[in-house]
Amino acid sequence: MSAIDLKDIERRMEGAISNLKTEFSGLRTGRASIHMLDPVMVSAYGADMPLNQVANVSVPESRMLSVSVWDSGLVNATDKAIRDAGLGLNPIVDGNNLRIPIPELNEERRKEMTKIAAKYAESCRISIRNVRRDGMEVLKKAEKDSEISQDEQHDQGDQVQQLTDTYIQQVDDALKTKDAEIMQV
Repeated sequence: MSAIDLKDIERRMEGAISNLKTEFSGLRTGRASIHMLDPVMVSAYGADMPLNQVANVSVPESRMLSVSVWDSGLVNATDKAIRDAGLGLNPIVDGNNLRIPIPELNEERRKEMTKIAAKYAESCRISIRNVRRDGMEVLKKAEKDSEISQDEQHDQGDQVQQLTDTYIQQVDDALKTKDAEIMQV
């Protein structure tokens, strides 16, 4: 009899990795990416809305973003939201479009970005360890309630730990790759 669902634990750990990749995609590396503007929230129609719900974002060239605002009344609000998002971007208004040149990252800003990436990675590691802890608690309870033997608890605990180690390694690899991407000149 199995006390835990390893597929569920794996799915939850995979979710943490997926979330990390999404956060990493929003980190600026000196090249334009439509995901750079994911954290931008525009004050529109009495609520804060994600930028992609009021405009279309595209990358016409490697160091330029283009934001095409659907409602001309929201152009100024979109411009303000991008400027206030703390991304270091200064849009140029051109009718219903915003052109956003991507400035070169200086050494200090690159180091800042790697620190942010490290925080995202640590947060992901914590999420993965929390999933492991939950799985181990289920195993201990099942063994205490005599649903599984001590040997089964130990074997399944080892499987949970192996999954944890695998996903922690994926986080470390992703961070290493992102750091290299940020620091390359």
